[in-house]
Amino acid sequence: QVQLVESGGGLVQPGESLRLSCAASGSITKINVMAWYRQAPGKQRELVASIYSGGTTNYADSVKGRFSISRDNAENTVFLQMHSLKPEDTAVYYCKRWDKGRDYWGQGTQVTVSS
Repeated sequence: QVQLVESGGGLVQPGESLRLSCAASGSITKINVMAWYRQAPGKQRELVASIYSGGTTNYADSVKGRFSISRDNAENTVFLQMHSLKPEDTAVYYCKRWDKGRDYWGQGTQVTVSS
């Protein structure tokens, strides 16, 4: 089993920044993909950004140029740095790890962007 623990969510004003973290533990391997998804009320969960164990990244068009995903392989942690936040970024953000052919999800952390 793989456990994921997210942190860093909160309430911010439009234009501000926030950094999310997700720490993985348990039966993890070096070959994996980590990603951030988000789900706003009444909407489907969507991919925000992903990063492979080798460092390749992908971003949703809506966050390109504002969000940055990175990872610390030694600490098995993935980060999502969010800048220039907008009200439409408000959602529960979930960390996901693909490892050994399975997807593992964190419990989610709320991000609210409001003035």
